[in-house]
Amino acid sequence: MAQNVAPTEALLETVEWDADGYMVDWTAWSEELARAIAAAMNITLTERHWEVINFARAEYEANDDAPSIRLITQKTDVGTKELYQLFPGGAAKIAARISGLPKPTGCI
Repeated sequence: MAQNVAPTEALLETVEWDADGYMVDWTAWSEELARAIAAAMNITLTERHWEVINFARAEYEANDDAPSIRLITQKTDVGTKELYQLFPGGAAKIAARISGLPKPTGCI
């Protein structure tokens, strides 16, 4: 680890990112990495975040596509308003990024 590099930043430098800021290899993800990604976005992960993250990863593993907002709200007990509060600035995109997944299909 280089001097003057925060531990979170150093961890983020250990994985490869695409041009849009999503992990290239979703299998390189870890809970520690999720906390580092979230911290870099000024998000502190709670149990509700983990409910969405775990659902998103399971959905991606089953269907090879990061879930949309609609799918997340239909298949979990997290409503749309809460989802946007948990992942501000683009709920499905931010949830996918923290979950180590590619950008969801249909997201701009």
